[in-house]
Amino acid sequence: MKILLLGATGRTGKLVLKRALDKGYQVNCLARKTKRIERNDGLSIFEGNPTNKADLMKAISGCEGVISVLNISRKSDFPWSPLRTPSTFLSDVMTTLVPIAIKQNVNRITVCSAWGVSETKKEIPKWFKWFIDNSNIGVAYKDHARQEKIVLESNLEWTIVRPVGLYNSNREENILETFDNVPKPNLLISRQSVAEYILESMENDMLIKKKVVISKG
Repeated sequence: MKILLLGATGRTGKLVLKRALDKGYQVNCLARKTKRIERNDGLSIFEGNPTNKADLMKAISGCEGVISVLNISRKSDFPWSPLRTPSTFLSDVMTTLVPIAIKQNVNRITVCSAWGVSETKKEIPKWFKWFIDNSNIGVAYKDHARQEKIVLESNLEWTIVRPVGLYNSNREENILETFDNVPKPNLLISRQSVAEYILESMENDMLIKKKVVISKG
């Protein structure tokens, strides 16, 4: 399977890319800073901006699916740190991407969102709601909601993956899938597990048109 990966230079995106190449996927990556991506067999790297129509058209050529692990970037992990990316970066990308994907007959897409977006906000702990409402963390959550809406209203075969809190670990772990808050998710999941789940979702027809929260099982 040949996929377009958006967000390959991010902490989760790097893991998705490695896992995809290890499994024999052909991967096109579109990134603004391509020097951050190590050259490998099976990998084609395109320099550009995912909000740019021409850049996306080149990068999506010949692909069968799209994975987006893009996020709103801050200058540090401090909740009130200034943004590196525009506040509508995710929804701007999806506004550009969806019609291009449809035109190119690239129907399968998996988007990494977050637990706490849209209707799942009522499920998260109160202390985390406070951070969403009172810091720059909330900018990303608002735009995740906007990009989800664009995907949901499209005719694509979409899957929206909403991980809980992320931590770094290479240990294998069971993954708990939560649909409509059943069963209740746990609070943490490793980035490695998220990367593996996102990639596997591309070939899991049971996840088409599903929004799923994933946590450590």
